[in-house]
Amino acid sequence: MDLLLLLLALVIGAAVGFWVARATGATTRQQPDADPRALTAAQEEASTARAEAGRAREELAAIRADAARQSLEAAELRATVADAQRLVAEARGETAKVAAQVAAATAQRDAAVQKAEEQAADREALLNQFKVLSAESLERQNRQADAATEQRLKATEQLVAPLTDGLRQMQEKLQLVELERTKMAAELGEQVAAVQRSGEAIRRETTSLSNALRTPQVRGAWGERSLKRIVEISGLTERCDFDTQQTYASDDGRFRPDLRVNLPAGKVIFVDSKVPLAAVLEAYNTEDEAQQRGHFLSFARNVRAHIDQLSDKGYWQLDLGSPEFVILYLPSDEIYRLALEQLPDLHDYATRKQVVLASPGLLIPQLQIVANGWKQVALAETAGQISKLGRELHQRLATLGAHFDKLGRSLTSSVKAYNSAVATLESRVMVSARR
Repeated sequence: MDLLLLLLALVIGAAVGFWVARATGATTRQQPDADPRALTAAQEEASTARAEAGRAREELAAIRADAARQSLEAAELRATVADAQRLVAEARGETAKVAAQVAAATAQRDAAVQKAEEQAADREALLNQFKVLSAESLERQNRQADAATEQRLKATEQLVAPLTDGLRQMQEKLQLVELERTKMAAELGEQVAAVQRSGEAIRRETTSLSNALRTPQVRGAWGERSLKRIVEISGLTERCDFDTQQTYASDDGRFRPDLRVNLPAGKVIFVDSKVPLAAVLEAYNTEDEAQQRGHFLSFARNVRAHIDQLSDKGYWQLDLGSPEFVILYLPSDEIYRLALEQLPDLHDYATRKQVVLASPGLLIPQLQIVANGWKQVALAETAGQISKLGRELHQRLATLGAHFDKLGRSLTSSVKAYNSAVATLESRVMVSARR
């Protein structure tokens, strides 16, 4: 636009100059022929032309100034355009760089996408493979666990079988003990009834045998039979729980106690039944009360004398297992009562002489205590066997408990290992696979 204005100013200036020059030339050529009025008119036109030329020059100067200004502005615009072109070039360079970066980023993105797809495929394959391996491992572990459990069950059954046998044997022993206890209670009741019956029988026989007991041999045999019967009634067995007429030799001679009662723990008790009964028989054969009292007193004194003889013999010295006393058996509770009535201190006297007086009513409970002692020994042996079985059972239970404890630790270790594997899968393998 500045160039167009400049060209327009040049054209206008040239036209004005041409018109002024032509007017001046015409005036000069027409001066000889023209009149003054024409000359004045021509001068006025020339003046007007000069004024217009001045105005034209002013306008041209203004146009030139405006053109210069516009040229300056055009230069500034060209500089601005150059800067803009430079900026455009720089922008194009940056755009090229950005395009290159975008292309590189796109390539990287495509590579990353491809890599991610490959990783996803690998992860899927790895996950499928892990699932297969986990399923196979779990199935294998289950089979192994089932086999181990079956083996442990078989081992447990083998361990429990002796325990079951032990419990069964213990139950059988306890049943035997209970049967034995019941039998003992029944036998004790029968023995008490038998004692009562035997007492009645002995009292009846006392009168019937009074005539037969006048000779010493018959009296001794009757006392021995009575003693043996009492012992058997008490529940003792000959040659097992007691022995009769067993001979002992010592420095003082040969001794033969009427009865030797065997006690538990290797102990023995000696019993003598040779009580002098002649005075009692004499008393029963007379009706005179004074004579009877005399015969009864004589009988009591004879018993005391026999106590002295037994004390001197010292039967307890024949066996180290014997307590330091001997039992003097009086074959009738009535005879025992008569002796104590005549000599009330006879019992204490016998005790000081290490002799224990015993009638059937006293000896039977003592012998029953011995019999019960033997039964208690048998029960103790049975209890010992039960205790042994209990100890074996306890040991086997302890062994079984140790095996179960070991099994529990193994199961705990297996569970911990499985949990660790699952935790590793979730926290590491799956996390890496998801990336």
